[in-house]
Amino acid sequence: MRGGAHGGVWKDRCDDDVAPRSGISNATQPQITRSGQMPIATPEIYNEMLDRAKAGKFAYPAINVTSSQTLHAALRGFAEAESDGIIQISTGGAEFLGGQYSKDMVTGAVALAEFAHIVAAKYDVTIALHTDHCPKDKLDGYVRPLLDISAERVAKGENPLFQSHMWDGSAETLADNLAIGQELLAKAAAAKIILEVEITPTGGEEDGVSHEINDELYTTVDDAIRTAEALGLGEKGRYLLAASFGNVHGVYKPGNVVLRPELLKDLQQGVAERFGKADPFDFVFHGGSGSTAEEIATALENGVVKMNLDTDTQYAFTRPVADHMFKNYDGVLKVDGEVGSKKTYDPRTWGKLAEASMAKRVTEACAALRSTGTKLK
Repeated sequence: MRGGAHGGVWKDRCDDDVAPRSGISNATQPQITRSGQMPIATPEIYNEMLDRAKAGKFAYPAINVTSSQTLHAALRGFAEAESDGIIQISTGGAEFLGGQYSKDMVTGAVALAEFAHIVAAKYDVTIALHTDHCPKDKLDGYVRPLLDISAERVAKGENPLFQSHMWDGSAETLADNLAIGQELLAKAAAAKIILEVEITPTGGEEDGVSHEINDELYTTVDDAIRTAEALGLGEKGRYLLAASFGNVHGVYKPGNVVLRPELLKDLQQGVAERFGKADPFDFVFHGGSGSTAEEIATALENGVVKMNLDTDTQYAFTRPVADHMFKNYDGVLKVDGEVGSKKTYDPRTWGKLAEASMAKRVTEACAALRSTGTKLK
């Protein structure tokens, strides 16, 4: 089922999809929307976003956030690029958002998602919320409880809190990975959520899950066929596939990583020949920091609809803060008994610089992934 398109007029209205807060009923909660469309994608709209990306040979930047401020930076970047997008929270990000007193991942993820459902209305784009890399030992403390929360919302006629979740079974055997994937896909489909699966290792380190950088970082056609056999090709629920084609998380100097995005075409064709469905997979590009324009273009042509961006945006956020601190050393610190300068150590002063810099990096990602100007109207 496809969702309706946006209009250009914004209005205040009440919406039953918004969960009650502080005893206020749904009917009394004002929500700013565009021609009746929620700023956070409904399941139907998220499916439409992914379909449009695949058909148009572009991908959405998926931006990891760790705070309300980085959330705003991502939203601003998408809005300035006139691109819809994906905002995601890793297990480490969720733990950080949960506060250092309890470090509760579910609390952190839910809190920022609820915040996003409110503030995203001020940005003229549509956003999907996603949880990033969740390994086996964290499923019970992260993805499974979040799936239960969305299932409860859907049972009440509301939309799910998140639009997609990632199961990272790359550290497991493929058999175990896919067995857990089957369980999670069934739960996700019941909650109108899309599952992302990583079936083979991506090099580098991401929130404690690490793999060596070697020749094993390439998904085979047999791996892809086994995935299709276990998870289906949409009939059991929609999923995104993070296949490995030499990807590496983090930042590495040129020459350390050999990407082979043309491998994705082999996977598409191998499964298409076996199951009779053309271009069966919606691919995710992990570990893309430092990729060349040619590598990205090849990945887009072969079915990538989502590309994760974390390392580059972290640096973009931090760089102007470091610059501010160095240039205003005697203002941000009370040096030699002086009083410093409140205007320079006020977090809002350097926070604005950080937000603008990260937003600019997001707009650059939209341009590289061809999503600029493609927002739903």
